[in-house]
Amino acid sequence: MDLTTTYMGLTLKNPVVPSSSPISHSLDGIRKLEDAGAGAVVIHSLFEEQITMESYQLDHYLNYATESFAEALTYFPDLESFNVGPDEYVELVSQAKKAVDIPIIGSLNGVSNGGWVEYAKKIEQAGADGLELNIYYLPTSATVAGTQVEELYLNILQTVKSGVSIPVAVKLNPFFSSIPNMVDKLAGAGADALVLFNRFYQPDLNIDALEVEPTHLLSSSGDILLSLRWTAILYGRVETDFAITNGVHTHEDVLKGLMAGAKITMMASELLQNGVGRIGEILEQMSTWMEEHEYKSVQQMQGSMSQKNVTEPGSFERANYMKVLESWRPDPAGLGFKKL
Repeated sequence: MDLTTTYMGLTLKNPVVPSSSPISHSLDGIRKLEDAGAGAVVIHSLFEEQITMESYQLDHYLNYATESFAEALTYFPDLESFNVGPDEYVELVSQAKKAVDIPIIGSLNGVSNGGWVEYAKKIEQAGADGLELNIYYLPTSATVAGTQVEELYLNILQTVKSGVSIPVAVKLNPFFSSIPNMVDKLAGAGADALVLFNRFYQPDLNIDALEVEPTHLLSSSGDILLSLRWTAILYGRVETDFAITNGVHTHEDVLKGLMAGAKITMMASELLQNGVGRIGEILEQMSTWMEEHEYKSVQQMQGSMSQKNVTEPGSFERANYMKVLESWRPDPAGLGFKKL
């Protein structure tokens, strides 16, 4: 069975790609993902806060007590061995490229141009095959217009693309007022791939301690539906590759993603919950299903159930909403409602 696919111009042995997660925090974790059968690995994200912290730390040591006496120059750190998070990240990319044979994709998480370009270049120089921009921006001011948010994304992409030659993907959130328009703009700005969709972790309220608490809710297969829908709508309309993330847990999820039009499907929660061995199980189950249904390759099914290729394209739009509502009827036994 031919499971090979292409993504951002890269050839992958299969479309199952572990997304950015704690599993890829170490070289050992990355090796285990390759051994399990991953087609590629997106290394855990380098956060903008880490880059900013590095700048603050360096500024602190370079200026600390320099007004006191000349000998203060001895406070300067040895820049060759100054150990900071971002440089460790770049070193991990370099080590991973030497240790494994599958494509390694770096990940930058932030909201401003800042040091992104500098570290995008370093990640490229370390040997990364591609780069994923995980842009996290939550506008909370009533004075920030939607067009300003869109421009922020486009500016970051264009700035990074101007500094590197490796392919660049953008991980999107589903909150744009016109997703097709935004996707088209990003593709026009040079995005080699779009990852649908980012999963923001929402804070919760502790009503006893009166504190805001972070939550660590993992995804379920039901979470894939939004990504499936928009990938199926956008496939063939925008000239870029699509990756589906959030809610990929089973071989059926992977197959659905491919049929919607994705080149790859990304998973993290399933691997965190049940171990990296799930990759091999999913690939085996995919092959069995494809053989039973007389598919010879992954490429054969990609986009086969996109909006432009199904008999009822309106099912991806509002008609689907009405059908779902109409599928529920009062229970004759008086026990509420039941699905027909």
